[in-house]
Amino acid sequence: MNYISVIERYHEYHKAIHELMASIVAGAFDENFFNDERLLKSSMDWLTKHYPFIELMFTLDADGIQRSKNISKHNAVNKSSAEGPGIDRSYRPYYIKASENNNIIVTEPYLSTSSHNLCISSSMKYANKNGDVVGVLVIDINLSQAIEFLMGDVKRKKFHPFFVSIYSCIVIGLFFIVGILLYSAGSEIINLLLSPTPEDLQLKPFGIIIFLTLALAIFDLGKTTIEEEVLMQKDILRHSSTRRTITRFIATILIAVSIEALLLMFKSVLGSPEYLVNAVAMMATSVGLLVGLGLYVYLGAKAETLLKK
Repeated sequence: MNYISVIERYHEYHKAIHELMASIVAGAFDENFFNDERLLKSSMDWLTKHYPFIELMFTLDADGIQRSKNISKHNAVNKSSAEGPGIDRSYRPYYIKASENNNIIVTEPYLSTSSHNLCISSSMKYANKNGDVVGVLVIDINLSQAIEFLMGDVKRKKFHPFFVSIYSCIVIGLFFIVGILLYSAGSEIINLLLSPTPEDLQLKPFGIIIFLTLALAIFDLGKTTIEEEVLMQKDILRHSSTRRTITRFIATILIAVSIEALLLMFKSVLGSPEYLVNAVAMMATSVGLLVGLGLYVYLGAKAETLLKK
C-alpha cells in the first residue's frame, strides 16, 4: 500500500484506528513496566502475536527521558534499541500530549526514526497514589499494517509475491508474442520491398498492418498488466483502481477492433465488396464496446461517489 493510500485510509478509518490503539494501551498497561523490563518484553511478545502491526514499546520517566530499551517485534535489538535509555523524548508529541492529559492519547501519523515507516504512537501517563507522575508508556504501530489488519487484508498480502510472479510470467509470454508478430511484420515488409508485385502491393500492406495492430494491442495489454499488478502498489479495495484496469483493457480491445474494421472497409473499396458486411459489423461492434465502456465508467464513478457518502 503506497503512502497516499495509507493516508487516505487513515483519514477514512481515523476513529477506528484511534479506538484500537487506545484499547491496546489500556489492555496492555501494567504499572510494573517502569521497574521490570522483562515484563515489558513479555507483554510485547503477547501483543505482537495478536496485533502484528505493533512495532515498538518503551517507557519514559516523568521528564520525558527514555527509561527502557526500545522493545520491538520478537524483542529484536537494533542500534536504536541499544541507544534507547537516556534519550530525551520530551519534545515528542506522544510525551507532550500525555503529560498534559490524563487520558490515553494517540498521535497523528509521522515517519518513524527507527523503522522509517509511517507510524502513529499511543501513550499513557501513569501517576502513583500520591499523584506523582511515575512515567509514560509509549506504543508505536506501523500504520500501513494496522490498516491492512483492520480491513482484513493481511492474508492476501502474504500471497502478493506469488501473484506478482504469475503476472510477470504471463506478461513475459505476451511480450514474446509481440516479438513474433513484429518479426512477421518485418519479414513481410522486407519481402515486399525486395520482390514487389502489383497484387502484393495491394494486399500485403493490410497483412502487415494486422500484425502491427495485434502487436500493439497485445503489448499495451502486457504493459497495462505489469503496471497495474506488478510495478504499482494497487489498492484493490478502491473501486476506481479496478475500474481503471478494466477501462484500459477494454480500450485496448476497442482500438484493435476499430483498426480491423477500417482495414476491411479499405479492402471492400479496393475491389473486394464481400468484406463490406463484415466491416460494418465490426464497426458496429466497436461502437457498442465504446458505448458500453462509457456506461460502465459513468455508473462506476457514480456508485463510488454514493459509497463515499
